[in-house]
Amino acid sequence: MLIIRSSLFNILFYVNLLFLLIAALPTLIMPRAGILAIAKLWARINLWLLRAICNITVEFRGLEKIPTGPLIVACKHQSLWETFALLLLLSDPAYIMKRELMWIPFFGWCTRKAGMIAIDRGKGAQALADMSLAAANALACNRQIVIFPEGTRRAPGAEPRYKYGVVHLYLETGVPCLPIALNSGLFWPRRSLRRYPGTIRVQILDPMAPGLDKVAFFELLQREIEVATASLVSEGQHELAARGIGTQAERR
Repeated sequence: MLIIRSSLFNILFYVNLLFLLIAALPTLIMPRAGILAIAKLWARINLWLLRAICNITVEFRGLEKIPTGPLIVACKHQSLWETFALLLLLSDPAYIMKRELMWIPFFGWCTRKAGMIAIDRGKGAQALADMSLAAANALACNRQIVIFPEGTRRAPGAEPRYKYGVVHLYLETGVPCLPIALNSGLFWPRRSLRRYPGTIRVQILDPMAPGLDKVAFFELLQREIEVATASLVSEGQHELAARGIGTQAERR
């Protein structure tokens, strides 16, 4: 049943994505709020499909800690799941994403219209400068900059590999940074088509005020996210074990 449910979800996930990308085309000539509304609808449908088909629910903890106004959101990255789920937590998010994603027909057009921030990782220091400029423009419009500090998905329990980009943003923009921990990779593993039943838990941590030096910020951010993530992963592992799934999801 796990394979059947996972397969059905995956089919409907991509059918829904394609349908909404086509439906979003008229918003390309409308104000940006139009494409953002479509994106948030996509996220809501995805969460509903996960709950209805795969018996995957979500628990958000600490929502009251999300400040208003311009903000850097530094989120643990284990799965594709958080790339859409965070849309529902923030009023006007701008994701830091690799430039190649904007080359995808339909999807790339929509992300560009939505004001997402593309970076060319091959440009080194210039990529950081370009990212800072785009982020400053977005923050001036009271948007929230979403960055995955490790730059790519990491399996639950994997050794963290935080990169300097988030530090550069924090120092250059002078706005608070909101750390987020989660355990999504247990239930929606990277590089796997299986979706394991259970509860994805997301922990909103205390915002980090501007003004820390780069070493203190980098160490504190990693420690806060990793400690909270380890706790959430442990909860998820116990839940999977109670369902007789064990650590299959974690190993993927």
